[in-house]
Amino acid sequence: MDDLVSRARRHAEAAHTDQKYGICPYFRHLEDVAVIVANHGEEAMAIAYLHDVLEDVKGATVEDLENLFGKKIAKCVKICTDEPGKSRPERKQKTNAKMAEVKGDLEIALVVKAADRLANVRESVRASVLQPGNKFLPKYRAEHAEFRAAAHRQGLCDEIWAELDRLLS
Repeated sequence: MDDLVSRARRHAEAAHTDQKYGICPYFRHLEDVAVIVANHGEEAMAIAYLHDVLEDVKGATVEDLENLFGKKIAKCVKICTDEPGKSRPERKQKTNAKMAEVKGDLEIALVVKAADRLANVRESVRASVLQPGNKFLPKYRAEHAEFRAAAHRQGLCDEIWAELDRLLS
């Protein structure tokens, strides 16, 4: 059977083939995010695999994702995609504003976005042990309050937020 998660996994693996996440294949990050959201269902896992396609893969479009995975998955991947901007603070501010408006069945995108941040924070914590002075962990700490205010919904994925709060306090 060719289920949604398998199709999304294969698509993401092919799309990110030449990319790296630190020294590892980029797909490792996508797997990490998918594992974090696994108990939130197949849609969450599919979105997790696809969450960076629009942001990181040249030529990828929302329309392509819609044709392959349907409107809801495509909309959720778009929600997970950082908005354009001249600097990281500008991109994050625009992305947070977009996430703050998300309601209803599209809130599953916020679960994936929180899981994406958790996967990145976990990796930054590991890297900071091996390489003190890691530049990303302080950025995540500085961004946490605004990110949380935009993406957190009570009862949606409290276990992810609890770990993020603990790691970034």
